[in-house]
Amino acid sequence: MGCLLRWTALIWTVNVIPCTFGMAVSERTDGSCPPLSVEEHRFTDVLDRPLDITGFDLTEKFLLRKGTITEDLPSYRLGSSPLIKPTKEIFPNGLSSEYSLVTIFRVRRTTKKDRWYLWQIFDQSGDSQVSVVVDGGKKAVEFFSRGELKNALRYTFKSRDLHALFDRQWHKLGVSVRSNIVSIYLDCKLIERRLTDEKDSVDFRGRTLITTRVEDGRPIDIELRQILIYCDPYMAEMENCCELQEPKSEANQTFNGTAPPPVAAKLPQMLSLPAAKSIDRCHCPAEKADTGEAGLSGDPGHEGELGSEGQKGIDGEKADKDCFKGDQGLPGDKGEQGVAGVPGEPGKEGKR
Repeated sequence: MGCLLRWTALIWTVNVIPCTFGMAVSERTDGSCPPLSVEEHRFTDVLDRPLDITGFDLTEKFLLRKGTITEDLPSYRLGSSPLIKPTKEIFPNGLSSEYSLVTIFRVRRTTKKDRWYLWQIFDQSGDSQVSVVVDGGKKAVEFFSRGELKNALRYTFKSRDLHALFDRQWHKLGVSVRSNIVSIYLDCKLIERRLTDEKDSVDFRGRTLITTRVEDGRPIDIELRQILIYCDPYMAEMENCCELQEPKSEANQTFNGTAPPPVAAKLPQMLSLPAAKSIDRCHCPAEKADTGEAGLSGDPGHEGELGSEGQKGIDGEKADKDCFKGDQGLPGDKGEQGVAGVPGEPGKEGKR
């Protein structure tokens, strides 16, 4: 019995330890991802093991520096010129096979129904290798990747919770890409998680583009605050939504991040759980205070005293006793002629 328990413990250790530490550490030691400096208030405070955060700020890589300052945060009005660069300039040493894409943007009235690439990498032949598509017509988000057999792997997320992404307000969209799972987050809420087939490695000798219309390749007219790619698939889950709250968070210092929670035995639980509800995980200044409780009812008023009797009114003037004689009236009109009389009866015969 004891031998059986030891063998069971050994098998469990062999299977669990690589899942716990291999994925979380190996992707950060391959040298492909540079350190990424980000604001401290972007992340939840439940993490306790410091770890350098690595990744790429595509806002900087595409030189999005000429924009407008609105609502206390810088935003960039896109749509005037194509945003496409050689992939080697964006990812000089490649990109880890597992990563998170996190962006904050809002669509405009003229583009809220367009279908466009948020991000795409294609090879030297112009064939797409990986992409994230925002589809305003279907109110959906699509993830595409080329499979190990060079087949197309396309996963469409069209939960009703994604409809808010197209209401022309600021939203944070997160995409977590793992070896066999793709997850979509909107405003720090897990929307949907899908199992995927194994994906092919990316050829970085092609080009990379952002915010480009699928139909004709023209730049899409949206407002953008930031596009980040973390070399860690858990960062999309760790981000909070302080930037979307009013008032804005006061924490602006940057840091190198903290480690994700252990991965062991997490996959089956994650896949079986429903979409998580959004929670407040940032340390922003207190929002407007709640309305106080209603006060106690006042005492009823006292009955008023009977008023004094009013004064007698003034007597009216008496009429004069002597009446004045009226003026003589005008003469009356002449009467009409009367009707002729009836002839009299013959008189009696006179005496002789």
